[in-house]
Amino acid sequence: MQFINIGFGNMVASTRIIALVSPDSAPVKRLVGDAREQGRVIDVTCGRRTRAVIITDSDNVILSAIQAETIAGRLAGDEDNSADEESDA
Repeated sequence: MQFINIGFGNMVASTRIIALVSPDSAPVKRLVGDAREQGRVIDVTCGRRTRAVIITDSDNVILSAIQAETIAGRLAGDEDNSADEESDA
């Protein structure tokens, strides 16, 4: 099982990720709000702005302070796209 760094030392299993989306659209905001009400949100932003929403196959919603493009690059194994969290956050 391979883990992907989603910021500030937090990892998620790459095989469990269904979607990696930007938090800006209204449907995603609604999805996060509904998941928060049901207790399915995992917030790993460390108090910073949410820049990516990760949806897992277990119906959990993970909020990350790392940009979705950076996480996608890490999923693809692109070393050039895996900059430090501090520069993205």
